[in-house]
Formats: sequence, C-alpha cells, structure tokens
Amino acid sequence: MAVVLAGAGLVGALTPVAAATGARGARPAVDGAAVAVAGPEPVAEAAGRADRAALDAAVRAMVSPGGSTAALGLVVERGRPVWKGAAGTADLATGTPASPDGQFRIGSVTKTFVATVVLQLVAEHRVGLDDPVERHLPGLVPNGGQITVRQLLGHTSGIFNYTEDASFAFEESEGTLQQWLATGRWRSYQPRELVALATSHPVYFAPGKGWHYSNTNYIIAGMLIERLTGRSWAQEVERRIIRPLGLSGTSMPIDSPFVPGPHAHGYYKLADGPADTTLLNPSMAGSAGAGISTTADLTRFISALLGGRLLGPAELAEMKRVSPESGQAYGLGLQRTPTACGEFWGHGGGIPGYITLLYGAADGRRQFAGSVNAYDLSDPAATDTAFENLVATGVCGGRPPAAPVPAVPPVAPEGVRAGTGPLA
Repeated sequence: MAVVLAGAGLVGALTPVAAATGARGARPAVDGAAVAVAGPEPVAEAAGRADRAALDAAVRAMVSPGGSTAALGLVVERGRPVWKGAAGTADLATGTPASPDGQFRIGSVTKTFVATVVLQLVAEHRVGLDDPVERHLPGLVPNGGQITVRQLLGHTSGIFNYTEDASFAFEESEGTLQQWLATGRWRSYQPRELVALATSHPVYFAPGKGWHYSNTNYIIAGMLIERLTGRSWAQEVERRIIRPLGLSGTSMPIDSPFVPGPHAHGYYKLADGPADTTLLNPSMAGSAGAGISTTADLTRFISALLGGRLLGPAELAEMKRVSPESGQAYGLGLQRTPTACGEFWGHGGGIPGYITLLYGAADGRRQFAGSVNAYDLSDPAATDTAFENLVATGVCGGRPPAAPVPAVPPVAPEGVRAGTGPLA
C-alpha cells in the first residue's frame, strides 16, 4: 500500500502517495527513545470499534524498527474519535515525548485544499475546468492555450515538475544537504520563479496525453486562485475551508518558517548526528505543499469534503473522476486507494522532516490521518513493513482482515521509489 519515498525531504512534499522514508546512515538512537502512546478520547458510543492495541503497536513500530523519530495518528468513526496515539520523541534535544495532538507540516495534502477551492470557484462559474490556462494567466506557460485547469489539477498537463530541477537536488550528498540546511532552506521563492524554472525544461508530453505528477501544476493553481479572487491561495483556503470547518490547528503559511503550535521536530540523519530541519521557508512548496495541520483537523476536512459539505455533487464527482493515465488512481487533488477495508480517498505528502497520511472511507464511515517523522532508512524492509502496517491498521481502525489488500496503482513518479531527488 505504500510507495517508498526518499528521505523526509522535499521529494515527499509533493508526491501523491505518502510513504515510508528515511535519510542516510546507520540506525538512529531513536530505538532507545521514550515511547508514549495516548489512549482514545472517551467516547462511549464508539467504544469497542477500534483495535486500540493494534493501533498502538503500529505507531510504536514506525519508531522502532521503522526508524522514525516520532509517529502519530487518529482514527475517527462515524464522526467520533475512537483512537489517537503517538510514539517516539518530539524533540531529540529535550527528550519530550511526541503528542498525538501535535501540529505537523502536511506537504502535498495541501493540494487537496487547493483543488477544493478551485472546484468551489468552478461551482461559482468563475472558472471552468476546461478553460485554458492562457485565458486567466496569459503568457505564464508556453502552449497555455492548450492546457486546461482540469489538466493542472489532475497532473495531465505535461508541464515539468520544478522540484525535479537540479537546483532542488540537495539530498544528493551530505555536502549539498549541509549547504541547504545552512542557507538553502531559508530562501524565499516567488510562484512565477518556480513556474519559470519548470518551463525552462521540455514538457513531458502534450497536454492530456499522459500523466506525470508535477508540483508546478499546483503552483499555477494557486496563482489562478489569486487571479480569480484578488486574494492569495492561502487566504482563500483560510476563508473557504479553515474557518468554516473550525480547523484551529491548520494554517497555510506563505514564507513563515515556524510551526506555530506544539509539534514533533523533523530531522535529517547526518554523520555527526541529527540535523533539525523543522524550520524552513515553505515558499519552496507554496500552494503545492506548504500547509500545516493536525490529525483532528485533517480527519474533519476529509470527512467534510467527501460528505459534500465543501463541494456540490457535480464538483465532488469531478474531483473523484480518476485519470486513466494515472492508473485509475488520481482524480483532481484526490487519490483513490483500495484497501482490505474498502475504498478510501485522500492524499499523502511530505516535506523535509515530515510525512503525512490522509484517508477517508468512500462511504464516510471512517477517517484516518497520521504523521511520521522519518529519520533513517538503514533497514528499508523494516521501514516499509512498518509503514504499510500503519496505513493498513489505520484505515481499518485496527488489525486489518486477513484478505489480501488490492495493489495500489504506482502513481508516484519514477525515481521516488528508488530514493532519488528531494521533492518529486
């Protein structure tokens, strides 16, 4: 069920399926870290629905032997939390245990928020899914008259993914990573700069003639929101989604490097020890992956989205119309995942230090959200097994059935599985 991403870096920030990851080097000292697993909120009506022991074990296994510094998750059934838990250490310097209520960077889960806003604008007749980009953002991209809004949201535009440019390959060696940690992570990017970087490369294919996950598509979607509304994509997500749903732990920063609330830190494992990568300028990800949230907020968001509270039936149906070119898995900012416990919809993401999971059952009965602070991949088999178990256990609300899980179409870009590049 997982696609193995490279490092906890930008590679994951913007990939469609979050997955087990690690950085470099030998096994971390995480094995000896304190483990704290919180019990579920006291909800009598939901009691007994979740296999809490299996869920507790799944987050612990993500830390050891999975190699993460921390992991946390939340399972909600019929609108009521039935389990939440955390394992590992929030801060390696202080030894503070990870909290299941902590905030975290959500990477490409941001795309689902952005796609929702665009589809709301479609419902308001301010833009059409089949409108050419050139109509609203003239001169922004070559061949913009042939690239549609739908193709941006569904990754069928063919536009090059700016994070595959060599300037974002800072995980290639410890030297380049050290340089990025010292200076690169503070750099501020403008959306047009990222688009220009992308369009300096050849396209992958003619518009609508293939599928390739590209963060550039969602940088352009963010610019489209601003052009249509006169407000930034972040302001529109705040106005249309965050405030109406009461997502008090969610924010969409433009260039602030801080995670505002209590949180587990993210790290790279270097030869001289862990390097804290929690603080960074999120403009490198922008409307493709700059968001911050909590498991409670994410489960509320996916429940509201799939339940029709944010989009009308026509727009939600468009969002869930998967592209054949994606292996029948990716719609418009939303991915379909078959599991042993039924069909789920959601998105995954990562950004240096953080991997995010978000799944909502197609029938609305269960939602699962989680965050993993990946650190070490010296035992990739153990990491991948722990991650797959966390996903399977989370979506099933406990130990999954013995029946085999259907294969998830391989929608992640080539190279991600092999662990290459920082932001695929």
